[in-house]
Amino acid sequence: MSADHSGSARPLAWLPIRPEEIEGLPTALDYAYWNGEPDYPTDPARCAFYVPPYVTSGDIGLRPLSAMTGLRVVQTLTAGVDNILPAVPRLPSGTLLCNARGLHDTSTAELALTLTLAALRDIPGFVRAQDAGEWAQGFRPALADKNVLILGYGSIGSAIEDRLVPFECARVVRVARSPRETPRGPVHPVAALPSLLPDADVVIIAAPLTADTRGLVGADFLAAMRDGALLVNIARGAIVDTEALLAELEKGRLRAALDVTDPEPLPPGHPLWSAPNTLITPHVGGPSSAFLPRAERLLRDQLARFALDAPLQNVVVTAP
Repeated sequence: MSADHSGSARPLAWLPIRPEEIEGLPTALDYAYWNGEPDYPTDPARCAFYVPPYVTSGDIGLRPLSAMTGLRVVQTLTAGVDNILPAVPRLPSGTLLCNARGLHDTSTAELALTLTLAALRDIPGFVRAQDAGEWAQGFRPALADKNVLILGYGSIGSAIEDRLVPFECARVVRVARSPRETPRGPVHPVAALPSLLPDADVVIIAAPLTADTRGLVGADFLAAMRDGALLVNIARGAIVDTEALLAELEKGRLRAALDVTDPEPLPPGHPLWSAPNTLITPHVGGPSSAFLPRAERLLRDQLARFALDAPLQNVVVTAP
């Protein structure tokens, strides 16, 4: 399936998962495996359906795009597409950019809850005490009875609330770009944040990185949070103004649990590493054992739709 059928009229899909490992792929397409290696598996000009590598450094996934003159679909394996969007104007006209909405809900929501609980119950402090052979008893905050605000109430934000339900939170407040009603209650607009933040004990960021959200969590946002509140970011680092957050952390007024940072990767010696009351994980919300089966289901569905010329799911934008 990975051979370059240069005389074939069958559409070709480049996948970062070996096609022979994905059961049920439509047989009307040809497939090639490429996961960021220096050499391309086929002529990029033949690729009609491109799935960029999921975990790569730098802009490796963008490298073949300029040569993909026959491209019709870019299907990311990420919920956010901020790294691909700048390339869209240079793609062949009509190319669809689709994100992986829903793919990472389970894994990312699980990490959001893990970071929240670990930071509140001071798991990092217990680990350091264990390393030192110390029995460090004492009271720590619980998630029970806390007010939690979720900023970004898409599929991941909703999945986070699913996991908060058993923990007896006093209140869950939902905030998104567009206000609406849900079976669990209202979703408030971003404009309401100044009145909502002072009551939040935990703020979980699950919003996409856009022009509107870049730097949204800045000095004014952080100043509106109550003393001792916890900021959890499992979205994108650039949503948070790092210098403004550092100022609050170094004063000891706020706490943070960050799976994403700005800059990223966080370089050695960066002050965030040593900031008080800060827990950092290296952008691991998505890569877990939950990733592969859900990625395979997404690709099977989208490629079947593509083979039948049916509407695709999760279309974010169309190249002009």
